[in-house]
Amino acid sequence: MDSAIVFGVLLSLLAGLATAIGAGIALVVPRFSDRWLAILLGFAAGVMIAIAFIELFEEAVAGIGLVRASLAFFTGFGIIFLIDVLVPHEYETERIAGNGVEDGRLKRTGTFTAVGVAIHNFPEGLLVVTGAAASPELGILLAVAVAIHNIPEGIAVAVPIAAGTGRRRLAFAYAFVSGLAEPVGALLGGLVLMHFMTETVLMTVLAGVAGFMVFISLDELLPAANLSDEEHAPTLGVFAGMIVMVATLVVLG
Repeated sequence: MDSAIVFGVLLSLLAGLATAIGAGIALVVPRFSDRWLAILLGFAAGVMIAIAFIELFEEAVAGIGLVRASLAFFTGFGIIFLIDVLVPHEYETERIAGNGVEDGRLKRTGTFTAVGVAIHNFPEGLLVVTGAAASPELGILLAVAVAIHNIPEGIAVAVPIAAGTGRRRLAFAYAFVSGLAEPVGALLGGLVLMHFMTETVLMTVLAGVAGFMVFISLDELLPAANLSDEEHAPTLGVFAGMIVMVATLVVLG
């Protein structure tokens, strides 16, 4: 297997394990302030949007032109939209944990969230391995962006299961397994890509991946961040995420 693909799979494994980091945080600190959760989710969205447009889409336009890159972008956006419609998952950490909802419902919520996160993580693994195929630096950037995104997902999986069952190890295990879908997606995607990889295919996939990231930011992260009453916290998080990612691109580039 190509060394770039292997590197991408390893990066996606690390990014997937960030789900377990979120679960660990949730079990150590079972209740988060609305402000910090909103900032974290906004930060993840800002990182993803910055990478999508400043790095991925720009590179795709340079390689295959604006029209083809745009078509690939909206195709990627549409694919992840269909996945989200067919397998929705929600961030229900604070509202569920604090409302005295029956234990069985809490466990079901966490289980369904874990399944949804796992399915959503599958194409994110492809995202990371595609970036690594383009360059090691891009693969690392994408892995960091996905890892930041995965931390609140781990929180969302672990909190309701722990609250519903009282079994923190079980809650951690659910989050950990859901994160492993990411390297599986990277491995399968890499096995396919290495047989068809050309410059045109790579640029097309990068534009599609940009569509993935923008959808995740707009449909998942920002709505979840805005569930709190902290009006400006998500926006500050987005701003901080963009600043950090642009600074990272300047340093690496």
